[in-house]
Amino acid sequence: MYGPERKPFGTTPEGEVVELLRLRAGELSCGVLTFGATLQSLTVPGRDGTPTDVVLGYDTLEEYAAQDAYLGAVVGRFANRIAKGRFTLGGREYALAVNNGPNHLHGGIKGFSYRVWTVEELTADKAVLTLDSPDGEEGYPGHMTVRVTYTLTGEGLTLHYEAQSDRDTPCNLTNHAYFNLSGHGAGDAGDHVARLFAHQYIPTDETSIPLGQFAPVAGTPMDFTVPAPLGQRVDDGFDQLVMAKGYDHSYVVDGEPGALRPAAEVVSPKTGIKLTVETTLPGVQLYTANYLSDRAGKGGARYAPRHAFCLETQFFPDSPNQPAFPSAVLKAGERFDHTTRFLFSLA
Repeated sequence: MYGPERKPFGTTPEGEVVELLRLRAGELSCGVLTFGATLQSLTVPGRDGTPTDVVLGYDTLEEYAAQDAYLGAVVGRFANRIAKGRFTLGGREYALAVNNGPNHLHGGIKGFSYRVWTVEELTADKAVLTLDSPDGEEGYPGHMTVRVTYTLTGEGLTLHYEAQSDRDTPCNLTNHAYFNLSGHGAGDAGDHVARLFAHQYIPTDETSIPLGQFAPVAGTPMDFTVPAPLGQRVDDGFDQLVMAKGYDHSYVVDGEPGALRPAAEVVSPKTGIKLTVETTLPGVQLYTANYLSDRAGKGGARYAPRHAFCLETQFFPDSPNQPAFPSAVLKAGERFDHTTRFLFSLA
C-alpha cells in the first residue's frame, strides 16, 4: 500500500514553495502540482500493459509559470471567454483584463491557474487543494474560497469542484488537461476516435464568442454523436472550424445539468486506451490544441498544434452576457458544487 507522496517542485519569484503530489491507485498514478492545482501527469496502462502518461505537461515550475496554454491547470474564476472583458451583475458593470484578442480568457492575467494552492488534505489516492480569492481579484466581485479534490481510483480520476463567495460573482471552474491517449509525446492526435454525448453545440464569432444560441450538430462536421476520428473532418472548410483553426467549441451535454452523466468518449487506436468523461456541468469544450505552439514538454517531447485534445467540462462561454444560457453566477452564500470524472478502460 502506497502512502502519500509530496516533494518540492520549485519556488516562485515571490518565494512560495510549489509541491508535486503523487497519487496512486491500482495501475494508475498521477502527479498534481500546487501551482494552478495542475494535473502534471496521468499514467494508465495501454493494451499491452505499458504504462502511458496521457497528459501533456512540463518538468519545471518555470515552464508552467511562463506558459500560455494552461496545460493541466484548474482555470478560474471564469473558464473560457467573456466578451470584451465586461459583464453586468446586480446593475453594476465590471471590467476584466482583456487577454485573448478583444476578450477575457480563463480568469485573466493571473487567474487560478497561476496561483499557488494550499494542500488541505493528502492521502495515497486523494489530494484536496484550496485557494482564497480576495474581493476584486482580476476585477471579479466577492471574496471567494475554492476547493478542488483530486481522487484517483482503479477506474480513473475524479475532480470535485467547490466554491463559495460572499457576493454574487461569475464562477466557472474547469481543468485544462491536454490529452493524448497514445502518450503525451506521441504527436498528432487526429487519429483518436471521439464520441460526444451532445446533439447541440454553440456557434461562435471569429473571436470565439457565442452567437447566442444552440445549434444542432446534425449534418455538420461538429457531429460526434457517432464515433469519428478527431482529424477526419477538421479541415473540411466548415466556417466554424476555419475560424477556430479546428475544434474549439462548447457542446451542450445531453441530459440534465447537475446529474453526473456521460459527456464524451475518446479512444487511441495505437494504445487501445479509452477515456470516458462524465460531468455534472452543462457543457464540454472540445479543443484540438489548435493554438498550441511548437514547444518542448516533459522529457524533451515535442508538442505542436493538434498534438492533443481537451475536454473542458464547464458552463458555457460568455454566460454572464448570454441571458439564454444557464446562469454561471454563484450567489452569495450558495455553493458551487460540480464533479467531473475521467475514466479509463481498454477498447
